[in-house]
Amino acid sequence: MIKLEVRKNAYYDSVTLMLISKDLKKLDGVEEALVGMGTELNREIAHNIGLATPEFEEVGANDFFVAVRCEADNTFDAVMAKVEELLNKKAESKEAEYFPPTLEGAVKADKDLNMAVISVPGKFAADVAQSCLDNDINVMLFSDNVTIEEERALKECAFERGLLVMGPDCGTAIINNVPLAFANVVKKGNIGVVAASGTGTQEVTSIIDQLGGGVSQVIGTGGRDLKKEIGGIMMKYGLDALINDPKTEVIVLISKPPAKEIATEILNIAAGANKPVVVSFIGGSREEVESFGLIAAVSLEDAAHKAVAIANGKEPQDFVKFEMGEDKANELAKSEAGKMAPTQKYVRGFYTGGTLCDEAMKLMIAKLEHIYSNIPLNACDKLENARNGASKQHTFLDFGDDEFTVGRPHPMIDPSLRAERVVTDSLDPTCAIIMVDCVIGYGSHEDPAADLADAIVEAKANAEREGRYLCVVASVCGTEGDPQCLSTTQKKLRDAGAVVMPSNAQATRFVERVLAYAK
Repeated sequence: MIKLEVRKNAYYDSVTLMLISKDLKKLDGVEEALVGMGTELNREIAHNIGLATPEFEEVGANDFFVAVRCEADNTFDAVMAKVEELLNKKAESKEAEYFPPTLEGAVKADKDLNMAVISVPGKFAADVAQSCLDNDINVMLFSDNVTIEEERALKECAFERGLLVMGPDCGTAIINNVPLAFANVVKKGNIGVVAASGTGTQEVTSIIDQLGGGVSQVIGTGGRDLKKEIGGIMMKYGLDALINDPKTEVIVLISKPPAKEIATEILNIAAGANKPVVVSFIGGSREEVESFGLIAAVSLEDAAHKAVAIANGKEPQDFVKFEMGEDKANELAKSEAGKMAPTQKYVRGFYTGGTLCDEAMKLMIAKLEHIYSNIPLNACDKLENARNGASKQHTFLDFGDDEFTVGRPHPMIDPSLRAERVVTDSLDPTCAIIMVDCVIGYGSHEDPAADLADAIVEAKANAEREGRYLCVVASVCGTEGDPQCLSTTQKKLRDAGAVVMPSNAQATRFVERVLAYAK
């Protein structure tokens, strides 16, 4: 049976409701559940998963609803009791805090307010951001689906006013040592970062912290900032700010390779910084960076190592080693490969961090030749229907891409869909290795290793029952100071049977060795 409850004109945060939907599906007797506001998207989802009863047609955009397919009335009663429990828990956590309902109210409550984090539907985001700029407030624009024309107009306005617009679709920043959105607890220090990448920034800053270094400012720009249409406005503005910041002694730039003319402009500015600048244009030309007298990084991990070395007065060297040592890495790779069946040939990379997925593919493409993906390096390797279709040979998936997040929270908030795919691909007799990231820190799931560890245990058991051995290689992006704790998270994955490497780059190098021994 399908049961529906509607509450007119009752608003709740969309991410909260998505997570409640996930919890309801775990209840006994519940076959499917959707909790949300009656938006056009949620109405479409309800139709697609078979929860739209005739009464659902009366649900409006301002209405809260609970739709459930369940076995009996008493099951629905249990569902609604759980909904009340979870909503009340959320309300209690906010009880002691004051949330002004408008920007004007927030400015009146705190006249020193100078930073706003904006997370509203994309069609409203530009107007909200402009209102903040009009009030001399810097903006971190977490929202996506802002047009490129709106982005340029906002950034031009911000530049004229001496303000930041980080975004749209900016997921990570650390301003005056305050982590914003998806960010990690990183020590205070003298390394400044400007980045057009969320998880790439997290990887670099977390490793800086692990190496004993610290950051001054971490400025996000949003992934489109270095496109020709935007012109790198915020990358150039952020770089200039760090050049003039006395607390910043070393600068790190992070991005996918920019448009050629934009890269030249940025590298020219960096060359005149009178401060060492480490450049990680992921998969870009090392020679181009070095031709400007700058320090090129061969991976995100390498960027962190070079920045910390320079901050400590040492000569930067390429970091392409294994922390465990070459001999131990070779022995372990050979051991993992030796347990596999002859049918096992391919690696599957399942990532919650899009930049980490992109970096892994770029580090491996020369040896693997073809990597099929929803974010392919080559158009011919585009994997159609990545969400519901089967993997193909070497397959890498970014679970944060739009195809996977329609109607769902980002996988760093809800990693369950990725965990399901780990189990699914373990049944493929050609799958030899599954690579995964696990991103911790503020904004992420309170324990992302839990679902992933359960999935790894199940996946390895599936392979064993069929006479195969499944190698799982994981890396954790985070620090000891994070709420989930780096070493605790690593131990959970290691206890589940994963080979846990200290970085995405080291995980990639290790997988290459396992594949080489498996031939």
